Amino acid sequence: MYWLVALMTFAIVALVATGIYLELQPTQVARLRTWFKPILGTQLLAFFGALLGMLVLGIGDAFADTGTVAEISTGMGLAILGVGIPTGLSTIGAGIAVGPIGAASLAAVMERPEALGRSLIFLGLAEGIAIYGLVMSILLLNRI
Repeated sequence: MYWLVALMTFAIVALVATGIYLELQPTQVARLRTWFKPILGTQLLAFFGALLGMLVLGIGDAFADTGTVAEISTGMGLAILGVGIPTGLSTIGAGIAVGPIGAASLAAVMERPEALGRSLIFLGLAEGIAIYGLVMSILLLNRI
């Protein structure tokens, strides 16, 4: 089990190091394009393979045992999942809304710079969808 955790950690560190290198050396991207995609795919495959291995073999073995384990009933587990659903769905909806609004507002600001304030209001309204989901989750969590 520990080799899966080590493989997952190595994959994450390699992804972060690759991102930092490409951020610091942007001129190298064109030269590295020939080997970048296969290596990135290999790192992602190693990460998700280790994650799947931890789930199949039991993620509890990867963490230290604290000695105090609180039992959670099926109803409590479903309630906690139900609390997270509004946040997840509203965040997905906000992401779907912000994409086209951001692209359109960027085009509008490039043509007319005085439209910046109005476009920021529209972006804020789209992001407000995620805030509403978060507030609903907090209110539901207080009811558990």
